[in-house]
Amino acid sequence: MRDRGVTAAVASHWLGRWHWLGKLWAAPVTLAGLLLGLLGVPLGSRVRIEHNAIVFHRYPFGPGGAMVLGNVILNTLPGLDVRVPTYAARARARREGGRVAAADHVLLADHERAHTYQYEALGVLFLPLYLLGGGPVAGNPFERAADRYARTAAGWWPFGGAVV
Repeated sequence: MRDRGVTAAVASHWLGRWHWLGKLWAAPVTLAGLLLGLLGVPLGSRVRIEHNAIVFHRYPFGPGGAMVLGNVILNTLPGLDVRVPTYAARARARREGGRVAAADHVLLADHERAHTYQYEALGVLFLPLYLLGGGPVAGNPFERAADRYARTAAGWWPFGGAVV
């Protein structure tokens, strides 16, 4: 019988290699994100490497919140360690005229990290597929998967079966 520790170490090694290939596959979009992010630096944006991305905190452009381009996160907030309502909970609250329960909030950092994994899997195809899914709305499979990942730390793949 194989030792589970050895199996996990081997799997981790190979997954790490795929992870870097995913970063290369997403590189054209990451480069665009870097260029946009650098526009915010003279206006006070703060750059950090965290959450599987290069993050521009206090990004001065956009409607608020965070947006992922490849392995870059453009975040208008001071940090990503805030709890935000899921897309589904926001839609339900709008429909029913109620409030979003605390249980329906997720960590923004985890939600955005899921999008970086989606970019690593789909590369330049992510953005057109995301827009075909409806953009930043509750019914978009990419947003549902990112919310699921933020809740459970699993399931960032938006189309059915798991992808490693």
